[in-house]
Amino acid sequence: MLACSLKMSEPLDQRRMRRLLEVGRTVLAELDPDTVLDRVLETAREITGARYAALGVLDLQRVKLERFITRGVDERTRRAIGDLPRGRGVLGVLIDEPRPLRLNDVGQHPRSYGFPSGHPEMSNFLGVPILIRGEAWGNVYLTEKEGGAFDEADEEAVVILAEWAAIAIENARLYQTSEARRVEIEKALRGSEATRDVAVAIGSELGLERVLELIVKRGRALVAARSLVILLRDGDELVVAASAGYTHGVQGVRLPISESMSGQVMERRSPERITDVAARLGIDPREFGVPDARSALVVPLVYRNTAVGVLTAFDRGEDGEAFSEEDEQVLRTFAVSAATAVAMARSVQEERLRSSLEAADSERKRWARELHDETLQGLGGLRVLLSAAVRRGDHEQTEQAVRQAIVQIEREIGNLRAIITELRPAALDELGLQSAIASLLERHREQDDFAIDADLALPDPQAGEPRLARELETTIYRLLQEALTNIVKHTQAQHVRVAVAEDQGEVTVEVRDDGAGFTAGAETSGFGLMGMRERVSLAGGTLQIDSGESGTLVRARLPARYLDAAAGAAAAKSDAEQAAS
Repeated sequence: MLACSLKMSEPLDQRRMRRLLEVGRTVLAELDPDTVLDRVLETAREITGARYAALGVLDLQRVKLERFITRGVDERTRRAIGDLPRGRGVLGVLIDEPRPLRLNDVGQHPRSYGFPSGHPEMSNFLGVPILIRGEAWGNVYLTEKEGGAFDEADEEAVVILAEWAAIAIENARLYQTSEARRVEIEKALRGSEATRDVAVAIGSELGLERVLELIVKRGRALVAARSLVILLRDGDELVVAASAGYTHGVQGVRLPISESMSGQVMERRSPERITDVAARLGIDPREFGVPDARSALVVPLVYRNTAVGVLTAFDRGEDGEAFSEEDEQVLRTFAVSAATAVAMARSVQEERLRSSLEAADSERKRWARELHDETLQGLGGLRVLLSAAVRRGDHEQTEQAVRQAIVQIEREIGNLRAIITELRPAALDELGLQSAIASLLERHREQDDFAIDADLALPDPQAGEPRLARELETTIYRLLQEALTNIVKHTQAQHVRVAVAEDQGEVTVEVRDDGAGFTAGAETSGFGLMGMRERVSLAGGTLQIDSGESGTLVRARLPARYLDAAAGAAAAKSDAEQAAS
């Protein structure tokens, strides 16, 4: 029990007023409602000398107490009392008539119900309502004042304290409301940013793998999950396509749709929150790389009324608490954009594969036509020539036919070399990229009706500089080859400028002409620009194409990759052996 530190015989004296002012400043600065209530009770006991203090909080209808806080009653006594009061008897008087009530003997009041077994003896009583904006919020109850009954000064002091409490509680409630709104706005903002990132990924035509990585990372952050996996439909199964967080080695794990809870969520197209992963998930959590997972949230991915998979989040926060209804709504909203991104990325991937296959098929047809129309017919003519000479049996005619055959063989060898050069120029292997480009440009200068200016600044292996990786060299050469072929076919240019440079880990390829631009349909003809885009994408670069009446600019930026020293030495030896052979 706290002994009263003030002289209770005094009226509302200066010491008590100073204490009330001090408490007022303290509780007004406090933003936690529970802390405010604790200080109010302790201060009420201190300034009145009451042995017991309690604070009852009214329910929303203001007809009973939904919360009852006590001070001065030890835990053993509290257990003996049993259920806390709900606002009947004398306590109900303050609920019905919210104004101060002082009693010398609470047991003599007409509304008194008496005390339950185990309840400490209480005689004098002081009750004061806490009013917030004119409406009752709760009541302060004090009993068993030392040295006699509660007086008017006690009542006045507790009324002032209750007013301080009302202001402090209202401030704390407003702060909590504003904090809740701030958290809600921040969560909505994170959701908006995550959705925006996914939308940007769709617009940027990123590959499916990158889109999936973005989805699992953004989704995990949205609901503060320890781990999140995305499972996509593959026939009659779901397969783990990507994961983020505390998951290891789970990619590729397969679940039957018909026999798994995740498959059921996808088929029902309705989210499910799980509080016991081991019992409800239907699969050992270790399969997902989260052996200690306790709770989960499974949300379907649906695009245009077609279920494409599910998002599964495990354990919210570091303590692994269960996911809330709000978490479910946030992840469900995000899943709409995620499903769209997955469907679009798959569509782009399939379209690229289809275009690549069509382009490769077109190229095969072109080489077949070249071999048939040129080489095969030439060899057929050669066979007829030699067969006729053999049948005649004339030595002079046979000799003449052999000479014609040699000329024709040399021509066909040239044709085959030209085809081989287009497939993989020997100069690229033997002399390096810069020499191969120079040879390509020289052939176009000789065969075509436009002038070519070249600016080549590439690593020189002869000077000890690292050589670019073979795949990158092929990509650069093919880009130039296709760009120049397009100029010949489509633009009627008079002047072409070619620039290739490697600088600070990046290779820039530019081809600019003064022709009439590409005609409609050039984007999809043969390898065309689609093939160029495919090559640049596979190399991890970017491609810019601007075409109009004033000419065409093709600019590619590619990350530079190099042969290591061992690979470079092996490549040089291989090139020397090929050149010698």
